[in-house]
Amino acid sequence: RILHARISAAPRESPDVKKLKAHLMRLISMDRAASPPVKSRLLANYPNPFHPSTWIPYQLAQASDVTIDIYTVSGRLVHTLDMGNKQPGSYTNRDDAAHWDGSNKRGENAASGVYFYVMRAGDFTTTRKMLLKK
Repeated sequence: RILHARISAAPRESPDVKKLKAHLMRLISMDRAASPPVKSRLLANYPNPFHPSTWIPYQLAQASDVTIDIYTVSGRLVHTLDMGNKQPGSYTNRDDAAHWDGSNKRGENAASGVYFYVMRAGDFTTTRKMLLKK
């Protein structure tokens, strides 16, 4: 996206620069349309440890309703991120990934400590660990 913005903002363009710009724009479009991942994956949150919020990237091999539940180490549900129905693809950049603001279901700030996040997407379920540090 940054490259796209820089390409679009180029001052006075010669015919060669216009051709190069068009070629680069086609390459960027092809990258976005790349084939979906072969298998679904839940990736490490970023940053980790985090304060006050974190984003959680993931990949889907097939269209699914996606939820990410966040639990304390004692197994108490803290928050649910309902991502809705997502198409196959990679949700790995900050704009597409899930976000947790470090709050519980009531909107209160969660305590510092270790949390587990569980992603459910169709038949796929997996868990990872993160650290909220204040």
